[in-house]
Amino acid sequence: MIDELELAFDDPGDKGRHRRGRRRAGDRKKGKGGGGGKSIIALLMSVILLGALGAGVWYGFDRVQGYFTTPDYTSGGTGEVTIQVKKGDTATDIGNTLVQADVVKSAKAFVNAAKENSRSANIQPGTYKVRLQMRATDALVMLLDPKNRQVNGHTIPEGLSAKATFKELEKDTGIPAAEFEKAAKDPLALGIPDWWFTRTDGKTVTQPSIEGFLFPDTYEFDANATADSIIRAMVQRFLTVTGDMKFAEAVQPLGISPYEALIVASLAQAEAGIPEDLAKVARVAYNRLYKDFPCNCLEMDVTVNYWRELNGQPRKASKDMTLSELNDPKNPYNRKLKGLIPTPIDNPGKQALEGAIKPTGGNIFYFVAIDKAGKSAFAETSAQHEANKVIARKNGVL
Repeated sequence: MIDELELAFDDPGDKGRHRRGRRRAGDRKKGKGGGGGKSIIALLMSVILLGALGAGVWYGFDRVQGYFTTPDYTSGGTGEVTIQVKKGDTATDIGNTLVQADVVKSAKAFVNAAKENSRSANIQPGTYKVRLQMRATDALVMLLDPKNRQVNGHTIPEGLSAKATFKELEKDTGIPAAEFEKAAKDPLALGIPDWWFTRTDGKTVTQPSIEGFLFPDTYEFDANATADSIIRAMVQRFLTVTGDMKFAEAVQPLGISPYEALIVASLAQAEAGIPEDLAKVARVAYNRLYKDFPCNCLEMDVTVNYWRELNGQPRKASKDMTLSELNDPKNPYNRKLKGLIPTPIDNPGKQALEGAIKPTGGNIFYFVAIDKAGKSAFAETSAQHEANKVIARKNGVL
């Protein structure tokens, strides 16, 4: 076949050349390497390469096309699944969470939806109920709807002791109070700096206590939260709040340590019936301890009740306590104890902490609740105090 092709292109007038061309053709047939076979192979390879190239181009186009389109589900979703948005999550973080739960098809689809919706910045941390395999825009709408947010808020009120706080947490979370007690055993390991347990009054903190450091607030804990993670969250909130207040710096003019001010804040929280009296009760505590007061002791019945609670005994109203209970020398929280008690007696809120670093009221040494709303009357002398007690009795408080 090759010879015929060659003949067709030969010059008929050049017979010598024609003969030489035929001989060369014959030589090629007989030669090593088979020139005709090479041509056939080359032709076949061209066809194969063209086919492969076409397939490659199509495959590459398909891949590239994927980069220019954003995978997204086309339905409103089915079923139900719970996902969690963490504090500080970006749109990409949330998108990745949704992809892992098979809520949206791609994080990019969710990010694009968030960019197009100015309200996307309003997504709050928390646990949400959403559907599986849904359009990214629909998923965004569900996260913006408060009805889909599962609020697991746990409110810890001001003034609870650590023991009472653990019982409250047990009711809210189902985690036994004993686990919280165990988790709170070592305050330093929970992140409380050791300088918090320094005193300037000559008394030594031999065993750091968690009391006072469990900041009262409303918390949202994960469904899989542990006693340790919950206690750490409360301690961290305390450190954040007191840090923002510059609590440690603010006590320096008072000549006491932050820990001593924390103890006074806990006393004010326990004794003041209304927020307006917190700073005044703190002033009474400082005056009794550091000014010309007969025993330089607190003489506050709440310290006795704290000791009773620590020992598993019920609290008592002041009028129901005996003198031996009030003045028990074996009680380290004895109201006649000279100076400050060993630890805080509860976990004070922000207003009580502020009252301890900014006490008001001047030269007051006494106070008594004078109405059932909790308002107290303050006095500089015992005579004024007795007159206030008459008012309290008249109002049915004493």
